[in-house]
Amino acid sequence: MKIFQGTIKNTGVKGLNIMENTKKSYIFEYQNENDFRKKERTVRKYNMLAYKKLTFSYYPELRKGNFLGELVSVNKKDNTKSYELKLPTDDLFVKVHGEIRLHYTVYEDKNIILLTNITPEGILDEGHRAELGTYKGVMISKSNPEKDMFKVNLLNMLQK
Repeated sequence: MKIFQGTIKNTGVKGLNIMENTKKSYIFEYQNENDFRKKERTVRKYNMLAYKKLTFSYYPELRKGNFLGELVSVNKKDNTKSYELKLPTDDLFVKVHGEIRLHYTVYEDKNIILLTNITPEGILDEGHRAELGTYKGVMISKSNPEKDMFKVNLLNMLQK
């Protein structure tokens, strides 16, 4: 950290210590921005809690350099680290479709975070293309509604 000692212009204050913030902020880039934004909008539409956490808590922390989630891989050649961040999701949704996860790669030497994907891809892509129905509070895909309803019914029977 750099410390400044001396007179600050137009104030007349002498000997003031000002600490310069040297922590670098990261910028976001996208592997496929259109695809990523579609999935992000689907999360906003069908899981507002996950979207709010992502937008207002996780993104600002990532920009500050606080990398959240679990470290998946490290590439020393390219000086990158890949992470997966689990977003808050309903337990029944997780059991039927899987966890909603943000996948991103950090380029530490360039101060870039590459947002690569949001999973589960199948239901998020389908949710963007068509209005999804729900069954007992869980999103049901248009392509395999019987399979999803069977899973929900089975899980409800197991909980009794």
